[in-house]
Amino acid sequence: MGLRFPSPIGLAAGLDKNARYLQPLFDLGFGWLELGTVTPLPQGGNPKKRLFRLAHDEALINRMGFNSAGIATFLANLKAQKKPGILGINIGKNRDTPLARAQEDYCGALRAVYAHADYVAVNISSPNTANLRTLQEKDTLEVLLSALKHEQMQLAHRTSKYTPIALKVAPDLNAAQINVIAKLVLTHGIDAVIATNTTLSRPSIASTPPLEGGLSGRPLRSLATNVISQFYTHLQGRVPIIGVGGVSNAADVWE
Repeated sequence: MGLRFPSPIGLAAGLDKNARYLQPLFDLGFGWLELGTVTPLPQGGNPKKRLFRLAHDEALINRMGFNSAGIATFLANLKAQKKPGILGINIGKNRDTPLARAQEDYCGALRAVYAHADYVAVNISSPNTANLRTLQEKDTLEVLLSALKHEQMQLAHRTSKYTPIALKVAPDLNAAQINVIAKLVLTHGIDAVIATNTTLSRPSIASTPPLEGGLSGRPLRSLATNVISQFYTHLQGRVPIIGVGGVSNAADVWE
């Protein structure tokens, strides 16, 4: 993406949703932070309880639902702090925005954060916003990526700064879906793929708790790594892949 990362371990989106803790998080040694997911307007997310620890499985289940202070507060928080290193900003649509108008939310969010981000992650794969993953389907994704690429080029021309766009995908895609997404990423010149978000499946956990939401942590690792491998088969290094999910030691990173 034209960026030189000081280390291969960054912090995934979902922890610092509102850009409040930049220096403390960099102090932990991360090579970069991905902030968000931030939505254009403030929203409260799903009802609590919505975060569950599966200690034995080294896993979490969350159904946060894009709880966000909104872009205005997010940017105010960001501007009040020094920029300690590389920042990705992860954007999403508001829950009440119809899918047919999703590109308006994403393009508006891209415009708002463009100047402040080293890259922008487009989150179409959270399992906790109703129907969001429909945006991974061919026709809807074609419309969204076309709109985002057009917006990106307009902004690059206007600001003389090119901010890369990374598409964040789900671990629950099948081979045909991965093939379609990879082709659209290449066709529209998307700068990176982030693989993956949390999973709705329940692989390799000691018990299956009756909890809705996205599973992360160690049980996600093999699923995420498999999706990375499949995307690489199609992309062959033409588009970088940021791997996410289940990383807990150096061997996981190299894998």
